[in-house]
Amino acid sequence: GISGTFWEVFGGDEGGEEKWREMGWKIFSAIEKYCKTSSSFSGLLDVTQKDSSKDNWNNSMQSFFLAETLKYLFLLFSDDTLLPLDQFVFTTEAHPLEIFKK
Repeated sequence: GISGTFWEVFGGDEGGEEKWREMGWKIFSAIEKYCKTSSSFSGLLDVTQKDSSKDNWNNSMQSFFLAETLKYLFLLFSDDTLLPLDQFVFTTEAHPLEIFKK
């Protein structure tokens, strides 16, 4: 997802952290505004519509939303030492795997 891309770029972007965090915050804020329901988050029927009402919800939360989108947003705002990129790699589903040294 797009938040994962920001985190991956941010992880290797010396000095550009704030730019990527600002973009990530805009994504998170839009998710809160347009997708948050009383009990979870919903996908949208039409992402081009600036409609925050439930009329634009598809009443379905994809599994990758929690497993990837929110995880990458969490990592984007976490301290760099939480999962150092020289010690971990990530699967396409955002699962961290430790790099074993010989």
